[in-house]
Amino acid sequence: MRAMSHARALLGLGLDAGGTETRWALAERDGTLRGRGRVAGMTALQLAGGEGREAVAALLRRIADDAAACRAGDRIGAVIAGLTGFDADQAPVFAQLAGAAFGVAPQAVQAFNDIELVCHNHFTPGEGYVVYAGTGSIAAFVDERRVLQRAGGRGAIIDDAGGGHWIAREALKQVWRAEDARPGAWQDSALARALFARIGGSDWRTTRAVVYGGTRGQVGLLALAVAEAANENPPDAAALALLRQAGVELARLALAMCGRYGARPVALAGRAFELHPAVEQALRERLPADLPVRRLHDAAHETAARRAAHAACALPSDSTNDDPT
Repeated sequence: MRAMSHARALLGLGLDAGGTETRWALAERDGTLRGRGRVAGMTALQLAGGEGREAVAALLRRIADDAAACRAGDRIGAVIAGLTGFDADQAPVFAQLAGAAFGVAPQAVQAFNDIELVCHNHFTPGEGYVVYAGTGSIAAFVDERRVLQRAGGRGAIIDDAGGGHWIAREALKQVWRAEDARPGAWQDSALARALFARIGGSDWRTTRAVVYGGTRGQVGLLALAVAEAANENPPDAAALALLRQAGVELARLALAMCGRYGARPVALAGRAFELHPAVEQALRERLPADLPVRRLHDAAHETAARRAAHAACALPSDSTNDDPT
């Protein structure tokens, strides 16, 4: 069977890695998806070395194992990945790890910051802005020189307003301030009840363990409780106001980009926009009425996989190694 390996198709692998989860997709050159899946989250901050780098390598091997069932004997020819917190000087490290996991040469691996990946997926350089709100938040623009320009994305300690972690943090702050003033107040709050149901208890020790013992992505998932409270009938006023404030904060990022580079189309991406319509509605209300704004519904990892499949066909034949498995 090895003698026939030259006839096997080259597939593209796309990765979208964030603090909450890492999503992958495998595509053929005609755009057909062979498979997709998700594993635990990873970020480029882990590439600095030691245990973090090994954790990334282990996740990439897990993806390779999961994708093997979808390849049907075909090879991965190229990889395009977006990683939260990625800087260009980390490219050689990630390329080596991904190449070893997927059986491709390092030059067949392209890595970007996750927001830069979305920009390349949907706009030509200089065309428009992306406002991304997942666990964190950022606005980005790939200019005519192909240089990434950004606003926000400073991380949870400094800002990240409008993202899932920020929404969860602000909700918990409201709930625990109410408890400071009147212990037991949580029982009268749909927002507090939804949060504590997801946390697993209403005592401070339980909240502390989740918030300070969990990852940034795990805390960000508590934003789902805010959405649950806002979707009650009648909606919880505090939860709804918080989601609207998230939209206002995300609009600020879009306006910052327009102020620096002029009015251009805006694309909205990330799962924070899926929490509740109030997030997008509040954002649109803050932007000029004539500014084109659209939601992106296609997944970044799937678009990246299709781009990778095309890239694989343009690479030298020795850029794809034999299947490491």
